[in-house]
Amino acid sequence: MADAKKQGGNVPKKPRNSGKPAKKKPGQIPVVKAGGGGKAIPWATIGAVAVVLLIVAGLAVYLVPKYMDQREVAKFTPSSSNPDPSDKIDGVEKIFYPAGQHVEPTQRVAYDKSPPFGGPHDAVWATCTGIVYPNALRTENAVHALEHGAVWITYNPDTIAPGDLDTLKSKVEGEQYLLLSPYPELDKPISLQSWGHQLKLDSAGDERVDQFIEALRRNSNTGVYPDNPEEAAYPEVGAECAAIPGAFDPSNPPPADVGPVPADAVPMTGAGSTQATDENGMGIPEPAPAG
Repeated sequence: MADAKKQGGNVPKKPRNSGKPAKKKPGQIPVVKAGGGGKAIPWATIGAVAVVLLIVAGLAVYLVPKYMDQREVAKFTPSSSNPDPSDKIDGVEKIFYPAGQHVEPTQRVAYDKSPPFGGPHDAVWATCTGIVYPNALRTENAVHALEHGAVWITYNPDTIAPGDLDTLKSKVEGEQYLLLSPYPELDKPISLQSWGHQLKLDSAGDERVDQFIEALRRNSNTGVYPDNPEEAAYPEVGAECAAIPGAFDPSNPPPADVGPVPADAVPMTGAGSTQATDENGMGIPEPAPAG
């Protein structure tokens, strides 16, 4: 018995709280350890990654549609195998016009279209270096800019939708071979002209605006006009759009024609005009005389 008591006295006693969950002290928040390894969750790193992912997602939402739009517009880039992509743009009117029929600054042309997009025109072209003209242009000067490969965008100041003018300006300002001007009494809010081509639209947000510009600005391909396959989309391939010093002042251009077309106006046949001799795009008209 003495030995039993002695041995029993050597058995370690269990802790008082062994096998029982520790009691929480009032107000104490338990510490959670990740994976049982005792490491804290790196919330700062996770937050930073989340911010980066949000930025990437935001950029994707912004850039992907633009990329897709650019891919769609690129389908209208002219090439030898696709000389006139505007044939696939709904609403484009196409007419072949002979080139190089020049009229004097005092003469008017009885144009067959409004706005005109081909036919006899002034010997001096309207500057088409991404100029936004605040007032209507003399059509005879604007048509010559089309002969150089420019796209002339016009709008009716009374019917164009709010904000559409700013959209058009953003497309034109500073862009070579583009020009923009009001055209009072236009039968549609917006009309785009290149040599031999026209497209009238209701909205500047119409995807056909960019398609028309892509297809026809400086499109030098031949095979555009079925009855005249040897002719390029615009006549003066290689011609410039810069202003002619002393002949055309983009800050003070000739005013638009007003009033009924006079009886002595030059007809679309070109009768009464002067055949130009510089239609290779290299010739520069003489400056207008002073006064």
